[in-house]
Amino acid sequence: MKAFYKNLTFQVILAIVLGVIVGKVWPNVGQHMKPLGDTFINAVKMVIAPIIFLTIVLGIAKMGDMKKVGKVGGKALLYFEIVTTFALIIGIIVVNIVKPGAGLDPSQIKGGDVSQYTSKSGGEIDWVQFFTHIVPHNMVDAFAKGDILQVLFFSILFGLGLTALGEKGQSVIAFFDKLLHIFFSIIGYIMKAAPIGAFGAMAFTIGSFGFGSLAQLGKLMLSVYATMFLFVFIVLNVICRANGFRLWTYLRFIKEEILIVLGTSSSESVLPRMMAKMEKFGCSQSVTGLVIPTGYSFNLDGTSIYLSMAVVFLAQVFGIDLSITQQLTIILILMLTSKGAAAVTGGGFIVLASTLSAVGSIPVEGLALLLGVDRFMSEARAIVNLIGNGIATIVVSKSEKEFNEEQSNQAIQAMKMAKKTA
Repeated sequence: MKAFYKNLTFQVILAIVLGVIVGKVWPNVGQHMKPLGDTFINAVKMVIAPIIFLTIVLGIAKMGDMKKVGKVGGKALLYFEIVTTFALIIGIIVVNIVKPGAGLDPSQIKGGDVSQYTSKSGGEIDWVQFFTHIVPHNMVDAFAKGDILQVLFFSILFGLGLTALGEKGQSVIAFFDKLLHIFFSIIGYIMKAAPIGAFGAMAFTIGSFGFGSLAQLGKLMLSVYATMFLFVFIVLNVICRANGFRLWTYLRFIKEEILIVLGTSSSESVLPRMMAKMEKFGCSQSVTGLVIPTGYSFNLDGTSIYLSMAVVFLAQVFGIDLSITQQLTIILILMLTSKGAAAVTGGGFIVLASTLSAVGSIPVEGLALLLGVDRFMSEARAIVNLIGNGIATIVVSKSEKEFNEEQSNQAIQAMKMAKKTA
């Protein structure tokens, strides 16, 4: 019984349920719980940048072969683009079949202010600015802001530089290895507060937005959730089977991370834990260090599904009949724009605003209709993004023969034994 109450899975589930109750029964109290969720996420973000830096540097240095680094990175990016394109196509197909926006009167749907997102989008993605932004003008500034893309870029350069030192760099590698273990210990302490963070975030969400907006846009929500379910259990399941591991076993292995993301609506809240879990599952440190951080910016399966469905949904609401050519154009645009604002706060709405501007026929102001339910769909997006990144890491590890089957089997057996013990 003592082990049962100490189980993080149980604690997070209980916290989420209590958060829903507090937000529903005492909405004013729920709205004041926001600092609990924000503080937990901030505590995790505090160590994300140094953990990404150390993991990538150690991964590259231990790999020792610059050609292999490029090969792993190339495979990861190719995988990301293929799978997210599948996600976009599936989203388009389902939203055309279900038609969640057909028959809705936009004047009867409670909207919100989206000016902050439309102004940031600038009407279109500035690709020159996006690519130049990847290179930080100041190394310290990149770490201070926690800009994953900039930290990723600097870490790769530092890792290559350290590799070039050869034997002279071994003392630095040993020091960084010890430093990384310290940061993972810090994450262990922070994760003890995960139930508190999940409670605060869920209480705020329910207290602020309630369930009223779900009635008006419930069909869209159900369509998005169903599409993500199909994507995970069909597309990702096929990928898992093709690469010799079971989806359900993998999902059980990361169940705690999934629950934390459900409670906090942020996949960043478990980034360090996810890296540790993938290594424990059998992926090499070098591949994990390259694929997971890159995936957080480029492998957004859940976000891709939501974006494609949201654009067509708004067209349906405003009675705009999109041709096959226009919908293919939307897919092509989203293949690019979904990466363009990956690291920006409110990036989903900025991408939508940019895409709607590029399409031209759908009013950008229609984004206001989505604000009421966006928070309730953000958990699903974050969970699917998380699941997809872990699978990508396993696939790339296996393709590079950097996957330890024996270690993976031991981890799975330990998980099963822990369940029996609990």
